Amino acid sequence: MKEFIQLWKEGRTRLTNQLGNIRQEDLSKRLGDSPNSAGFLIRHMAEVELLFAKNVFGNMEVKVDAKTLKAGRDTGEWMDLEALLELTEDAGRQLEIAIASQEDWEAVIETKKFGKKTKAESLGRITTHTAYHAGQLAVLLKYGK
Repeated sequence: MKEFIQLWKEGRTRLTNQLGNIRQEDLSKRLGDSPNSAGFLIRHMAEVELLFAKNVFGNMEVKVDAKTLKAGRDTGEWMDLEALLELTEDAGRQLEIAIASQEDWEAVIETKKFGKKTKAESLGRITTHTAYHAGQLAVLLKYGK
C-alpha cells in the first residue's frame, strides 16, 4: 500500500510543483481558443480527485460539489486562487486517506464514466488524469493570455 501512495504522490507532483508559482492573474489565462482557463483546470483536477476518493475508493467523509463537471464548460467563476489552492490541498489529503485505506487492489469498481476497473487500474486512471491536465496547465501558464 505504501508503494501505491508513493506512486500517486510522485505522479501528482506534475500538479503540485506548479502551484507555488501560480499568481492570481494567471487563473484567467487561456491558450488560443481553448475553452478552459487555468482556474477551471485547477478546480477540475481537485474535483475529480475528490470524486475518486469518495466514489471509487470509498472515503465517505469527502464532501464534493463537482461544479466543473456539472457546468460541462468553463463558466469563468474559478478565479479565487486561495480557494483553489485549499481545494487542491484538501483533494490530495482526502485521496491519500482513501488510497491508504484500501486492502484489495484487485477488487473491481464499476462507474458510468469508465466502466469496470480494478482499484489498481482506477489509481492509474486518477493519477494520469491529474498529470494530463497538469501538463495542459503548464502549457497554458507558459503560453496563455
